[in-house]
Amino acid sequence: MELRSLGGSDIRVAPLMFGGNVFGWTADEKTSFTLLDAFTDAGLNAIDTADVYSTWVPGNKGGESETIIGKWLKQKGNRDKVVIATKVGSDMGLGKKCLKASYIRTAVEDSLRRLQTDYIDLYQSHYDDPETPVEETLDMYATLVREGKVRIIGASNFSPERTLASLEYSAAKNIPAYRTLQPHYNLYDREGFETTLQPLAVEHKLSVIPYYSLASGFLTGKYRSEADLGKSARGGGMTKYLNDRGQRILKALDEVADQYSVTPATIALAWLKEQPSVTAPIASATSVQQLEALTKAASLQLSPEALALLSAASDYR
Repeated sequence: MELRSLGGSDIRVAPLMFGGNVFGWTADEKTSFTLLDAFTDAGLNAIDTADVYSTWVPGNKGGESETIIGKWLKQKGNRDKVVIATKVGSDMGLGKKCLKASYIRTAVEDSLRRLQTDYIDLYQSHYDDPETPVEETLDMYATLVREGKVRIIGASNFSPERTLASLEYSAAKNIPAYRTLQPHYNLYDREGFETTLQPLAVEHKLSVIPYYSLASGFLTGKYRSEADLGKSARGGGMTKYLNDRGQRILKALDEVADQYSVTPATIALAWLKEQPSVTAPIASATSVQQLEALTKAASLQLSPEALALLSAASDYR
């Protein structure tokens, strides 16, 4: 399995990360353990989660995903073989997103406890906190790196302006800088990232680990008309994709999937991992069958012709 560096660090990951948002939500603890076993057995090694997963489930308080991952790590005894990425800054009941130093100090200890580990490989600012200066946030991260509790840091859902301000401050102070970006990016949703953050990521050699890599399931080919919207709870959100461009993308995915005898989901992820600055797309699954389609993408190398066909079909200009 090919391994790629996260932002030029010595942390190397396979070109697909497991999205841990399903743990404690649509995947119970037993199912989560089965999925994590299958994921690592396939030669993949990086898991993305967040402290806020999954507060949206009735009865949950947040931290459920981290807790399940921590129990699995303890059971397997494989902490040194797995890259754990988690996040801080989303609303955990404070009523706002927060990246204040005092809050991060408390949150990182909570995450470490739930994950049953002494360190976090990649600690990410989940959402920007405009009320907190980037200097305060980054100074605290520098302290956590110095203490050995965090190896590298990253940002998710940041504007280009705040990303650049963060990078410039880290460079000026010679302290750890963001090495990764986690934006919304996939074969359909391209324009927002490609016209703003991608040039910045390329220039500063940031590793991009996109979320919604399959456009909430649209790129699996499951939703092709309004008649398909009732297939799952996510179906209602597919309407925005059911247009001429969306149909062109599905047609191209079908064509390339037939060439390689894999699913459209596999092809969509294989395209994404080859885009400039992208290191490892994030995708989740709730069954081993779904997971198999995803993991195949990590080792699938699409031809230049296949990549060009997909890029042309999804062109937004």
